[in-house]
Formats: sequence, C-alpha cells, structure tokens
Amino acid sequence: MAKWIALLSGGALGTLARYGLGGIIHQFLGSSFPYGTLAVNLTGCGLIGFLAVLSEDKFLLSPSSQIFLMIGFCGAYTTFSAFMLETANLMKDGENVRAFMNIFASIVFGFLSLKTGILIAKLIN
Repeated sequence: MAKWIALLSGGALGTLARYGLGGIIHQFLGSSFPYGTLAVNLTGCGLIGFLAVLSEDKFLLSPSSQIFLMIGFCGAYTTFSAFMLETANLMKDGENVRAFMNIFASIVFGFLSLKTGILIAKLIN
C-alpha cells in the first residue's frame, strides 16, 4: 500500500509541477514555440539523471523514495525523462544499436501514432 501512496503522491506533484512550469514559461515566452514542454523535458532529464546516480551509484534513495521521485514525480512530470534514462542505460550497457533504435522508433513511430490518432478522431461524426 505504501508503494501506491508514494506513486500517487509523486505523480500528483509531478503533474502540478509540469502544469506550473509550463504555464510560467508560456506566460513569459509565448506560444510561438513549445518552450514550456522543452523546459519540462530538459529539467526532467536533468532531475532523473541526478536521481539515478543518487539511487544506483550512491545508494542514497530508498526503494520507496525511488518510486515517489523517479516513477511518480518524474513519470508524471515528463515521460521524456524516462525515455532518455532508458536510452542512456542501453548505451551504458554497450547496446548502442538498440539505443538508437529506441530513439528512432520513439520519435518516428510516436509521430506516426499521433497522426493516426488524429486521422481516426477526424473520422468520428
């Protein structure tokens, strides 16, 4: 039960942080470019990298802290951070081809999936 509470509370805070930062950035820089999303993705990547070292190399995060921060908070803040960490882990393990396949597949097929969803939704009357 404690894992679920850690996950849910981390996710709720990550969602609020994403909404808050995105809104602040949008207010100052406008909407001509997705600056808010970029800011969230970049800060999320930095945060999950920092937390991964604290967790895996320095053993400073308990399992419930990892669930709260890395899965809950970062997962709700931006899934891009998890994508980048997983890609970096593939590279760290010498799986460079798989890392680049992950990048290619995520971007290309993610965009195609988005366009497919748009097309399907437009067919609904």
